[in-house]
Amino acid sequence: MLPFLFVACSEKVMDDINKDVNDAATMPASNMLPDVELRTAFETTGTDIAWYATVYIEHDAGTWAQSADADKRLSQESSSLFDNNWNSVYSVMMACNTIINKTDPATGSEPDNFWARGIAQVLLAYNLAVTTDMWGDVPWTEAMKGAESMRPKYDTQESIYVAIQALLDDAVVNLGKTTLSVPNFDYIYAGKQDKWIKAAYSLKARYALRLINKDNNAAANALANIPKGFTSAADAMIFNKFTSAATGQNPWYQFMIDRSHLSSSATLFNYMAERNDTNRMAKYFTKIGNAYKPAPSGTAEETQGGVYSVSAVTANGATAPIPLMSYHELKFIEAEAKFRTGDATWKAALQAAVEASFTYAGATIGTYFANQVEPRLTAGNELNEILTQKYIAFYEYEAIESYNDYRRTGIPTMNNPNNATTGFVNRFPYALSEVSNNAANVPAISVYTDKVWWAK
Repeated sequence: MLPFLFVACSEKVMDDINKDVNDAATMPASNMLPDVELRTAFETTGTDIAWYATVYIEHDAGTWAQSADADKRLSQESSSLFDNNWNSVYSVMMACNTIINKTDPATGSEPDNFWARGIAQVLLAYNLAVTTDMWGDVPWTEAMKGAESMRPKYDTQESIYVAIQALLDDAVVNLGKTTLSVPNFDYIYAGKQDKWIKAAYSLKARYALRLINKDNNAAANALANIPKGFTSAADAMIFNKFTSAATGQNPWYQFMIDRSHLSSSATLFNYMAERNDTNRMAKYFTKIGNAYKPAPSGTAEETQGGVYSVSAVTANGATAPIPLMSYHELKFIEAEAKFRTGDATWKAALQAAVEASFTYAGATIGTYFANQVEPRLTAGNELNEILTQKYIAFYEYEAIESYNDYRRTGIPTMNNPNNATTGFVNRFPYALSEVSNNAANVPAISVYTDKVWWAK
């Protein structure tokens, strides 16, 4: 008979057994990045914020439930409308901030993990920009401090845009350093620092041009960053890790399958039809019978399918990627900025943007630019066509940026009749959690009459 063996566990072993490996206080910074990237693509870029934006911007018409309410401008000032999104985006920013604190060169536990720090700064800048673009003035300098600051002040959007550019500048520096730790699970760029640097510069161009109504140098500032940004579609900042499993699918696809709230808008369809944009139509819209039947924004019949065309992009997109920033967006920024600064090469940039957008959609461009775009670039109509082409290119997953473009330029013309009777939704209402717990600091605004700072 073998003797019994008694093995004593040391206190260290027991401590290791009792550790919570998912605790952000102990998890390595690089291991936190995949969750932050996934949540940014799924929660910030891919759900309600974009679904409401697509209705406001008339890429889609809301034809059922909450989306139909948005289309008809019902209850769009309700503080409960975006409460979950507000809390979610601040949770994502908190996670980014934790990574940045962990990798602080002076006080962090991973002072040499420069790449994780730089990536977190890019993602924090991105999420912060979405937050201030949707809501305007928001908590920043006193935010994400937990119990230390339960009722944070609201910082001005002007000051937050300075912070966004500073985060991206610091990210470029950190991503250019030699690091002791390379992110193992970087879902966006697989740890390639050069691509993250290009993403940072491309975002800097986006946020520079956003201030066209406030900064006389906005277009020039955007152009200064573009040469260091994306050089091809292979550089684009895209999350492409969705799976066919129900729990891992693209959120737009899940929304369509589970709720069927959206139909393709006649506004977008008509801009494309006017330009004989048939190759992209085939990629963008489903048919009812043998014909496209877009829904009229603001007056459509309420239905969960079978009456109007819906997005073919989404209907076929269980694993479709979510772009945080596309290459064609950067080329459209270049075209607009060059036109505004009098650079004669703006038309070449526009052509590159349109061609890239066709490629991204999986469509053949043929003679579209020569026959449909160039004839519309007449004196006084250039900017309108640049931004209309950008609007068309951004269907459907880039609706947030299309919403931002319309609010800063008023291009192209929207057709929802409720814009005239009730008002265009210029911004999101502040969250119920803030109205309830931080009322003294929450700005009093109307979503219909008060624009965010950069849109004025």
